[in-house]
Amino acid sequence: MTEIANQDTSLNAVERSMGNRDIAEGAARTAVLKRRYDASVADVWNAITTPDRINRFFLPVSGDFQMGGSYAFEGQASGEILACDAPHLLRLQWTPPGDRGYSDQVEIRLTADGPDATWLELEHASVADVFRNDPDTGCYGVGTGWEGPLHYLGEYLRGTLPDAPSTEWYTFDEAEELRLANFRGREWAKIEAEHDGR
Repeated sequence: MTEIANQDTSLNAVERSMGNRDIAEGAARTAVLKRRYDASVADVWNAITTPDRINRFFLPVSGDFQMGGSYAFEGQASGEILACDAPHLLRLQWTPPGDRGYSDQVEIRLTADGPDATWLELEHASVADVFRNDPDTGCYGVGTGWEGPLHYLGEYLRGTLPDAPSTEWYTFDEAEELRLANFRGREWAKIEAEHDGR
């Protein structure tokens, strides 16, 4: 098996931006991540919507996987499947653990770039202040948080991850994750400053 690429290889592969749009909870800000994968739209769609495949690069997930159904990531968010237009659009209500009294939305959009490549755009929208990035204080927003999963999705599509649930092969390295978060957080802080300055 080809060696799993270090996450540094993805740092410059992500296009980052911020925006605004309305969600059920009201006027929201958004963090948008866009990157290209060398895999067909059908393969990327299958990877992000099939529980056994999601579990290979992200987290175990359970639920009723259909429009209007619910899902739950182990130890992470849960919610309702708000829209599903295969193989191009998936929109989820995103409610982290704990009672915050509101939910975010996560939308994934896929666009073919020829027959064997795909642009994935992930937009995380929230009415809460979950976008702030200040590496000096260890504060990291949702944009920073999504970069790791998108890296490992790329490695999974390349066939470099073990054919086993992520809980069996992923080892948390606090120092390495902090280093990556600092780099990503500074990039997102620039994007946030540009967005707020408009």
